[in-house]
Amino acid sequence: MTASEEPVHAGMLDVGRGQLIYWEEWGTAQGVPAVYVHGGPGGTLGTSAYRRRFDLSRTRVIGFEQRGCGRSTPHASDPSTSLQDNDTAHLVADMEVLREHLGIERWIVNGVSWGSTLALAYAVTHPDRVLGVVLFAVTTTSRSEVDWITEGVGTVFPAAWDRFAAHAEQAGIGYQRGQGRIIDAYAHLMESDDPRVRNAASREWALWEDTHISIGAGGFRRDPRWDDEAFRIAFFRLTAHYWSHDGFVQPPILDQGERLAGIPATLIHGRRDISSPAITPWRLHRAWPGSQLILDEGDGHGGATMVEHWRAANEALVAQHSRPL
Repeated sequence: MTASEEPVHAGMLDVGRGQLIYWEEWGTAQGVPAVYVHGGPGGTLGTSAYRRRFDLSRTRVIGFEQRGCGRSTPHASDPSTSLQDNDTAHLVADMEVLREHLGIERWIVNGVSWGSTLALAYAVTHPDRVLGVVLFAVTTTSRSEVDWITEGVGTVFPAAWDRFAAHAEQAGIGYQRGQGRIIDAYAHLMESDDPRVRNAASREWALWEDTHISIGAGGFRRDPRWDDEAFRIAFFRLTAHYWSHDGFVQPPILDQGERLAGIPATLIHGRRDISSPAITPWRLHRAWPGSQLILDEGDGHGGATMVEHWRAANEALVAQHSRPL
């Protein structure tokens, strides 16, 4: 990368019990602080293109990679890495350690997809540390959302879901469709001692993932990230871990709306996001006094128009909290 493409600061932060999380900073130190929470569970900051969604001349943008994924260590692709200390409460605590480490009093919290669940969990736990919230492809990782994305949406893609379910049925773990949750079956497979079992399950899930997000994304396309076996294993191991526990969020986010009252928020969602139907951001909006809901009619689980709304929402919050010159 050229100098202009490198973060202002970056490092590994010890958050306890052998866990190190990668973080990076972009923009100006005098800007309004904003933290970006990536998707997954088990995603990464990727190419750091997220920074282009902010006005870096007025914003101090912080990104970090959650426990077990990306450049954080130990990595969940290693079967010896325990997930005992990997849950939403620990991730929220990590965000607080990072905020304090960077000397930030309050920040704008951005979350994308699964990251919107984590952003919400942080906001209900530390509302006094939040200047505002911007969510993109909104999720709360409730049981009904998990069951929809792993089973219900199979009514739209029956052939693809049949293959996804058949793999679990043929794996010899006692799963049968209609008897138990498929997410529990895949969580079991992703914890197998046999690397061949983990690899095969992650490949089947990757195919299912690419299928159900295809509407609103220009049709089916294979995500090249799955070619990286370590990324693929960590992504689906962590996703299965979190989803089989309903995101480790209790009580559910939608039952904690009173904790969010008074925090300005913009909820950005694609009408064509069949993987995460618009009913979730709608219910969140109804439970969150003062929130703004933007439903983009043309986009699915992300898209160019949604990104424009994302940038505009952040610029409005930055303008509100910028110090006068």
